[in-house]
Amino acid sequence: MQIKNDIDRRRFLSSIGKGVGLAALSSATIASLFKDVVAAGKAIDHLSPLDAALDEDYWATIQQAFSVTRGIINLNNGGVSPSPRIVTEAFVRYTWQQEDATAYTMWQILEPQSETIRTGLAEVFGCSPEEIAITRNASESLEILLMGMDFKSGDEILTTTQDYPRMLTTLRQRELREGLKLNLIKIPIAPNNVDDIAAAFERAVTPKTKLILVSHQINLTGQILPVRKVCEMARSKGIESIVDGAHAFAQFDFKRDDLQCDYYGTSLHKWIYAPKGTGMLYVRKEKIPKVWALMASEGQNKNDIRKYEEIGTHSAAMRLAIGEAILFHNAIGGKRKEERLRYLSRYWMNNLKSIPKVGFNTSFDPKQSCAIANFKVEGVDPVQLGSHLMAKHKIFTTPIVHDEFTGIRITPNVYTTLWELDRFCNVVADVARQGLPKA
Repeated sequence: MQIKNDIDRRRFLSSIGKGVGLAALSSATIASLFKDVVAAGKAIDHLSPLDAALDEDYWATIQQAFSVTRGIINLNNGGVSPSPRIVTEAFVRYTWQQEDATAYTMWQILEPQSETIRTGLAEVFGCSPEEIAITRNASESLEILLMGMDFKSGDEILTTTQDYPRMLTTLRQRELREGLKLNLIKIPIAPNNVDDIAAAFERAVTPKTKLILVSHQINLTGQILPVRKVCEMARSKGIESIVDGAHAFAQFDFKRDDLQCDYYGTSLHKWIYAPKGTGMLYVRKEKIPKVWALMASEGQNKNDIRKYEEIGTHSAAMRLAIGEAILFHNAIGGKRKEERLRYLSRYWMNNLKSIPKVGFNTSFDPKQSCAIANFKVEGVDPVQLGSHLMAKHKIFTTPIVHDEFTGIRITPNVYTTLWELDRFCNVVADVARQGLPKA
């Protein structure tokens, strides 16, 4: 694995000047911002990803690649993440560029370059570029699928009670309009064995089940689901599978073939750090003709993945700046990044696990979680705790109130420092011991 990572990184470094989004690196400013990241990565290439995750000098360089404020400790990177400076500056540069003779520059010069971005995303995901559509977010990607697949009254769609609310809303609309049946199952919180989740899906399958929607990672708790087992089970029964990868893509290291899904939708403004309002849709090549576009496309595009990008006039700048995000991701390395994110998560979890009254809605098993985790303090309302953390200590978190559990979602990122996590842990420990201060 390490040899492959080294080869991939050397190939990436040698591609500077000719690969994905490299037009952006002609700027001296961007080149200087990126130079330190590349050099720091090269200096630790001899380390395993796990050892590299502990090298604070290296991660200090990565932290400096972001322009984030240190006045707020942002532990809500699961919803949307800041971009590194090379991405933001590229986005601004492309935006200015398309303001010059806009109709010509945007449509004839910039927009065609998105094909290079498509190729870069396909390489990260491990599929053909002809199976990748560039969208605006995971919701758009998944709604293209959920609204574009043909069903008839009585057909069942299987998913969980912890699925993303917007996807459940989409399915409920089809349920109301077309008589489909939405079959929701409960899955265990922080299970001892992740196979229990796969078993729950299989038990819920009926002869009328036509589609399984499975989250790669639950947004509420960070639980990683056994998507390969679920997808292979679905295929063995003639059922299609959609994987909601909004929170998983580029957080931990995997390829398409590790999942065996038919469809995959994700956002790019989370863990690959692309501009806000960018997403990706994967559709297995042979299935493209059967899934309708969300916005109508010409019949000649029936077999073309690009039919899902027919949304009318849109900025080319956001799409092209995805290229710099891919460069930054590849410079770190997918596995190295995964290990650092898991290390940061376990750092605060381990610091709090011995504190009386603190519990977790997320498994410590590295196969079940990575950067995202959810904790609770017995007797303390999570919404009130979240408000206290922000109002008093400027620590931004995500309180979660669900029918089956409550807690606070914590999501550090590669720019997060250990000092920031220590400060967060100290505040939570004080609350656990003494309760929230009186108003």
